[in-house]
Amino acid sequence: MSVAWVLVLVACVAVAVAVSYAVEALRSAPLAPDRLSWAPDIPVRYADVGGVKLRYIRAGSGPNLVLLHTLRTQLDLFEKVVPALTKSFTVYALDYPGHGYSDIPRACYDADFFVRSVEGFLIAHDLRHVTLCGVSIGASIALIMAGRRNPRVARVIAINPYDYAKGRGMARSSLLGWVIVTTSEIPLLGEFVMRLRNFVITKAVLRGGVANPDSIRPALLKEMYEVGNRSGHYRAFISLLRSAASWEAATEIYRSIEVPVCLVWGVGDWALPRERDHHLTLMPDAREVTLENGGHFLPLDRPKELTQLVVRFAGD
Repeated sequence: MSVAWVLVLVACVAVAVAVSYAVEALRSAPLAPDRLSWAPDIPVRYADVGGVKLRYIRAGSGPNLVLLHTLRTQLDLFEKVVPALTKSFTVYALDYPGHGYSDIPRACYDADFFVRSVEGFLIAHDLRHVTLCGVSIGASIALIMAGRRNPRVARVIAINPYDYAKGRGMARSSLLGWVIVTTSEIPLLGEFVMRLRNFVITKAVLRGGVANPDSIRPALLKEMYEVGNRSGHYRAFISLLRSAASWEAATEIYRSIEVPVCLVWGVGDWALPRERDHHLTLMPDAREVTLENGGHFLPLDRPKELTQLVVRFAGD
């Protein structure tokens, strides 16, 4: 290749990178809503956890139940189950750092970072005898906390844990999910691709998490896409993807769990049968339940069945 062609190639790359930064700079970030569209009577609150402001909700009365969402979603993932669960529990749900409308600190978004954030949330509210009910990385956070024998955790409901395939399960959600996960591992290219994200891509990845595309409201899809326009959000998400292997590395601590655990799988979840079976080798006393017609986002796919399961298990 001649020097001239090399210069042309370099110039094209420079222009493309400049365009990607311009696209990112021109994105319009949403304002944090002061109420939930799906439950306007539940107050939206904020808590300071280690200098990071986390959005959360608290509703209902009874034993403490803390809901932990998946990667790249937010507490609204539980919109279909919170109203029913508040009849039996004091329900908390929060946005992790770098998610939803919580702060986006500069940090390494690995498993330990998220675990410490949730531990800090329990301490900030002095929550005890807690049932942790998490989906995806939320399930893994709950299991790690139980493995560390956090004295505030009484039991765990782990829905489709995200702790296999070196934390790259999202690559199985769709072709676009595979592209995002694969390119995110490459320095510079990952950032470039993420800056050029659009609603079509995000919608395809999120819909890859449900068995029925209609399980996600169009308005929720749009909101979860738009929060990604917040300053620093895409960098936090790339850090999470690049730290993905930390979720699988943490699974050995599951052997130390002493509290009751219920493992819940959707038939259409991304985890393979052998990956699901591995959890029972680590936690032989855990209960295991599989829900038909459900994908990775079971609170959206099978809210009624999941609510009944939570009430039965957490009420034992």
